[in-house]
Amino acid sequence: MTKDESPLTFLKYKNLSDMLKVILFSSQSALGLTPMLYHITYKGKEILFIETGALGGALVHYIDEKEKPNKKFIELRQLTGEYEFVEKIGTDTHSIYIPILELDSTSIQFPI
Repeated sequence: MTKDESPLTFLKYKNLSDMLKVILFSSQSALGLTPMLYHITYKGKEILFIETGALGGALVHYIDEKEKPNKKFIELRQLTGEYEFVEKIGTDTHSIYIPILELDSTSIQFPI
């Protein structure tokens, strides 16, 4: 790999709902792993992203949102894929509660 090549592949989504389907799919896989959801203000843009993959190349799934998330979690309903921003973990056993982790900085250089 040359210095100009990145081990990261970027996938930009048109809407948050589609990106959250990656989390939903991952959580239902045999390994049952749920990727972390990160937020960072990057070059004046509000970026939500998750990282998936393994050695040899990772995927960065991201979306450029209009506003910073105003709640600490996303409640993602496993049966329908519907979601809403919530302040805390709830009790719905058919939902995944995904924390939105606030980053101060990152070494990832988003292609925006």
